[in-house]
Amino acid sequence: MKVPVVRILVVDDFAPWHSLIKTQLEYEPQWQIIGSALDGLDAIQKTINLQPDLVLMDIYLPKLDGLEAARQIRELVPQTKIIFISSNGHLDVVEAALNAGGLGYIPKWKIAEYLVSAMESVVLGQSFILLD
Repeated sequence: MKVPVVRILVVDDFAPWHSLIKTQLEYEPQWQIIGSALDGLDAIQKTINLQPDLVLMDIYLPKLDGLEAARQIRELVPQTKIIFISSNGHLDVVEAALNAGGLGYIPKWKIAEYLVSAMESVVLGQSFILLD
């Protein structure tokens, strides 16, 4: 049985994270990175234009933070699922991310271990929340 390809948009203002995530997924044929954005406004526009299945989103972004970008993405492209990947693991931030429309949350220092598991869960419609 062929596994469907999941199209991913990576949103983070720290460019090395894009490379790290790409390296993490390059040997996983079901995950296809179709674009990247460095700020919240660009994330919204690229989500509208590219229609990704999944957005990996940082919270702290220039121009428009990831929480507001996620709210707008959920309104404009409701079928796109969002996982927040952030350096802030405080419970109130995680709660705000989920309230903004995220189905997943991973601290940045845990992506090597949990990114693929989180994406698999969220694509299947389940939540994946990893606290520190």
